[in-house]
Order: sequence, then C-alpha cells, then structure tokens
Amino acid sequence: MNDVEKLSTVRGFLLDMDGTFYLSDRLIEGALRFIDLLRRQNKEFLFLTNNSSKHRRQYAEKITRLGLPIGEELVLTSGEATALYLKGQHPGANLFLVGTPSLEDEFRQHGFRLVQQEPEFLVLGFDTTLTYQKLWRLCDFVRAGVPYIATHPDFNCPTETGWMPDIGAMIAFVKAATGREPDLVVGKPNRLIVDAAAVKMNLQVNQLAMIGDRLYTDIALGQSSSIATVLVLSGETKIEDLKDSPFQPDYVFQNLAGVADWLEVNC
Repeated sequence: MNDVEKLSTVRGFLLDMDGTFYLSDRLIEGALRFIDLLRRQNKEFLFLTNNSSKHRRQYAEKITRLGLPIGEELVLTSGEATALYLKGQHPGANLFLVGTPSLEDEFRQHGFRLVQQEPEFLVLGFDTTLTYQKLWRLCDFVRAGVPYIATHPDFNCPTETGWMPDIGAMIAFVKAATGREPDLVVGKPNRLIVDAAAVKMNLQVNQLAMIGDRLYTDIALGQSSSIATVLVLSGETKIEDLKDSPFQPDYVFQNLAGVADWLEVNC
C-alpha cells in the first residue's frame, strides 16, 4: 500500500487536542472544517489525550465551548483506557488508585472498588492532588509486589505558562524508592490506548490514523500500533525536529486545514 492509499483508506481519526485541535482557549485553523469534512465523508473521529487528571466530560465541555458541540463519548483519556483494560481483564477488582477525584469517579463508574488496604492492583494516574501520604502508601504496595499500572508515561504536561510535572516524574520517584517500574503503561505511545479507541469506535486498529503534534507520543503510535500517523506543525513539533527523530510520521501538514485539503482531493 502506498502513502496515498494509507490515509485515503482510514475510517477513523484519533485526534490529539492541545496543539492539534486547539491551543489553550482557541481553535486552530481548519479544526471545524476538518470535522465537518469527516462527517460528510462518513468517517469517525475520537479525541485522544494522555491526561488522566480530568474526566472525559471536562474535555467534551471545553470542546463544546470552543464551538464544536460533542458528547463525552467522543473523548478517550488514558484514565478511561486504563479502566477499560482492567475491566476486560479483572472486572470489579479492588484497586489502590493514586489520582484526582475525577479519575476516582472514572474507575468507580467502571465498577471498581477503591481501597486503602489489600489492593489487587495499583493504578497511578496524573494526580494534581498528590500528597506525600499517597506516594508513601503506593511505594509500600509496590515493594510488596502488587501489580502496578500507570495510565501514561509523560514526564511533563504543557500549560499556558510552561510545564508542570506529570506522571513520569511520579513513576521516577516510585522507582527511586522501590526499584520497580510499572508493570504496564497504557497511554500514548503504547498500543493499549489504540486498542481501547478501536473498541470504542467499533473499528479495526488498521482502520485508524493518529493526528497529533508530538513525535514521541502521537507519532510514536505508528511504531507501536502500525497505524497511519499525521504530524501537524501547529503545536510542539517544528519541521526541523524531524531530522533526528526516531519517530517519523507518514504525513506532515501545517495544521488540520492542510489535512482537510488533502482528504478533499484524495478521498
């Protein structure tokens, strides 16, 4: 299959949000036209984020406020993907969860019991309500050998004013204290979040493409999942960053307007 065929046969698009669909509180050029074109071409889309500190409902509300009314079913976070994975493997398990109240709600909605003693699994999310007590208890359970899952691997989370430490920094803390890495990491660039997206969209993995602005998460999904990848230069990555990156996209466009232009001609 040549490059043109690779994107023209895609039936569902996974969309990064910040840097791809919007920047802070404004839509990026072509964002709404891109969604309108997908709908006219009977293609599916799903917003995908590694940020597990917020519930998908909060992202849907923001996107709706910016001008695209959507329901929360069109958003997949790494937190929900982790809950879906565990639900498929160990439904109703007792979990010790390090996460925000929003992430706790996510896991309760999927039937899990959150406990402080004798957990069957540990789940580490991006916890902006983190306390030393939570980390201490997590490390005790990790040392005891309880299966340990992280929602995603990002070291930093972008903000309007710079960067804030993300779950990767918490993973490093736990490793320094216990010697253990997570047994499983779900979010981008790992295959499990793509599997969860495919189930949610009722499509096969090979029918999907990822559009995003980060090489080491969004575009790296091409290697872990063998899906088509589209880099947009509207966010973090600059064209010169491609030269030395091990993660090479199948397509590069300035923004979603460029992707829409391509699809109009080729699909």
